[in-house]
Amino acid sequence: MPTADRISLNTATVREQWSLAECIEGCQRHGIGGIAPWRDKLHEMGTAQAAKAIRAAGLEVSGLCRGGWYTAEGALTQGVRDDNRRAVDEAAEIGAACLVMVVGGLAEGSRDLAGARAVVEEGLADTLDYARAAGVKVAIEPLHPMYAADRACVNTMGQALDICDRLGHGIGVACDAYHVWWDPELKRQMLRAGPERLLAWHICDWLVPTRDLLTDRGMMGDGVIDLPLLASWAAEAGFEGLHEVEIFSALDWWTRDPDEVLATIVERGATVC
Repeated sequence: MPTADRISLNTATVREQWSLAECIEGCQRHGIGGIAPWRDKLHEMGTAQAAKAIRAAGLEVSGLCRGGWYTAEGALTQGVRDDNRRAVDEAAEIGAACLVMVVGGLAEGSRDLAGARAVVEEGLADTLDYARAAGVKVAIEPLHPMYAADRACVNTMGQALDICDRLGHGIGVACDAYHVWWDPELKRQMLRAGPERLLAWHICDWLVPTRDLLTDRGMMGDGVIDLPLLASWAAEAGFEGLHEVEIFSALDWWTRDPDEVLATIVERGATVC
């Protein structure tokens, strides 16, 4: 079970309540050891100012969310390439352990899933070339299959690792329990990733019923995922990073006092993760 200093706050968890500066201060108050900013919050604060504040607070940066979206313009455009290179630069400046990639789904009006995956792999290769030079690790985040059309056409750890095999060093996976807990191949693929490629471990819970497929994730312990079991697989795979809490919760946790949210994260991290 992670102690507070082994937990990281993904800023999406309190995105409706706090700025990045407030998230940094909140992590300090609650003894949370790390933070994972989203780029919109990072841009609001300013990357240089955020990097300085994170260092001053003594926080690790478990990841930067997010790069990717390679299919957003229907093809791999120069604009998409450039935005991902900016994301790499931002990850380097704040000292992020990895740049998390939500790769994109089908182009608008398309049914060509294989084509989308080809565009994604080409885009990842382009970003990776730049990231290697910057010393930034790239982490593919496979998303639940319900997002294959609109958010990410890479949907399993196995798919993501196959891409990593083809692209070589410097790329791995961000394993989010919410997206992959159902996969019967999960343990085998986590072990396949190993410490070199299991770059991030995201936690929350799957609620039954789920009232919204995007913004109704649960706090750890409130749903059906066996988080201690999955965490044991991550440890067996050699993962030694922070347990990053990422909860999209428009109907619950985004409506609460953010200090209550962080206190609950610390409490649940010590008991059910």
